[in-house]
Amino acid sequence: MTPAPQTSPPGRTDDELAQSDIPAMLRYGLSFAGPQRTALFGDGAVGAAVLLDRLGIQPRAVAFLAKVVRSGGVRYAAELREPVPGDEAVSMVRAWLESAATAAAGLDGDEEAARWLEAVAELLSLRYVHRSRAAGE
Repeated sequence: MTPAPQTSPPGRTDDELAQSDIPAMLRYGLSFAGPQRTALFGDGAVGAAVLLDRLGIQPRAVAFLAKVVRSGGVRYAAELREPVPGDEAVSMVRAWLESAATAAAGLDGDEEAARWLEAVAELLSLRYVHRSRAAGE
């Protein structure tokens, strides 16, 4: 008997990913390894990139924030007056950083938060590249 073909789970839309509870994903993803961390770096990072993209945030702003987190810690970054440009983005990103600060334990936690921000920046960059290539067709 031949095994049934494996199918991939259905993809999630940008709107669905944008509705993800990013602060909760950060709390659990930074606190626990395994599925919570996978969800944070998967759907959580994509959802964050979608939200930031919709606000016009450039990838370099998020990459710079990752450097700030790596240098000063996530708690320090959460207290910045403007961690990213734009009032709406500041409010959203500050909530993410404050949530991460409750779960990031020491240097390892700060490093994980910085890596997550780098992942978000990379995904945001891919969205920009894809959009510019699609516009050139």
